[in-house]
Amino acid sequence: MNHPDCQKHVHEITGSTRIFHECGECHNHRFCTVSGEAMPIPGKQDHFHEVKFRTDFADGHYHEFCGKSSGAIDVGGGKHVHFAKAFTGEADEHRHEFQVASLIDSPIDFRCD
Repeated sequence: MNHPDCQKHVHEITGSTRIFHECGECHNHRFCTVSGEAMPIPGKQDHFHEVKFRTDFADGHYHEFCGKSSGAIDVGGGKHVHFAKAFTGEADEHRHEFQVASLIDSPIDFRCD
């Protein structure tokens, strides 16, 4: 349910999978999504995000992914990104590896000194 008064931040995530090249096939897929809200990491002053996406439709199929990001990675200015490295689900008898960093949450929301 969408509760704007309790909403935590999210991140945009966009990327491409590693190229699959076996049995004469050679292709990859692109993806773009928005993460789930920030989820605390128990026992740490940190958080992660759920990540779900469906790739583009290439070579007659698409792939899905459902997992989570790393904890926050500081990029300065009070901002952070997250990292994910995993495999998509299987489709057309194969899967793709990917690694991606999220975009910065609220990228233009910087404090002016």
